[in-house]
Amino acid sequence: MDYPDLLQWPAMLATVLAAWLIGSHHEARRNLGFWVFLASNALWIAWGLHAHAYALILLQVCLAAMNIHGARKTEDSA
Repeated sequence: MDYPDLLQWPAMLATVLAAWLIGSHHEARRNLGFWVFLASNALWIAWGLHAHAYALILLQVCLAAMNIHGARKTEDSA
């Protein structure tokens, strides 16, 4: 296993952490969850480029767009 292959582990951990944060009752944790999700998207994209996993890359771009939309929508309703 080479070093770029190791990116999948922090990407997976960041994704799980972000999902946990988004489900919080605390607004600050939910907001942090959006940022952690964006970090996980970046990690998955980096790993996907290395692995030539283009469907995963496109998925992460779409999920990042939805995260940004959700963050803006949450910000507008506050």
